[in-house]
Amino acid sequence: MSLPDPQLYPEFYADVPIKRALAWLLDTVITLLLTLVAVVMTLFVGAFIFPVLFIAVSVAYRTVTLTRYGATLGMMVTGIRLRFLDGRSVDPATAALYSLLHAGIMLFVLTQIASIVTILITPFRQGLHDLALGTTMLNRPAAD
Repeated sequence: MSLPDPQLYPEFYADVPIKRALAWLLDTVITLLLTLVAVVMTLFVGAFIFPVLFIAVSVAYRTVTLTRYGATLGMMVTGIRLRFLDGRSVDPATAALYSLLHAGIMLFVLTQIASIVTILITPFRQGLHDLALGTTMLNRPAAD
């Protein structure tokens, strides 16, 4: 099994760049809220390492949701799913690596820009981390 060809079935990739952006925004808000809960639970000691805590929460959140559901909450809301190019769902190791690569890309403006450009120009709408792992986002089929 493989993913639908973007040339033959463009509906699977229609609006994916904007959906990815909206999902990223929603996931960032969720991560911020989870990080603030962690700060309170550590009796505000976590505030001293807030950036590190935010990255750790982000990686954990993305890894768990991608492993369990094939999508983060933001991706679910926007109707997209993460899949390998052969159509398989991601495994826990790939979800963790995807999350770590995503966090690394977000650390630098140039890698963020490069990832946005690759999402806009590649047929499967792949970011840098997708290209490295052989994954992509696509619109969720009705049966999924």
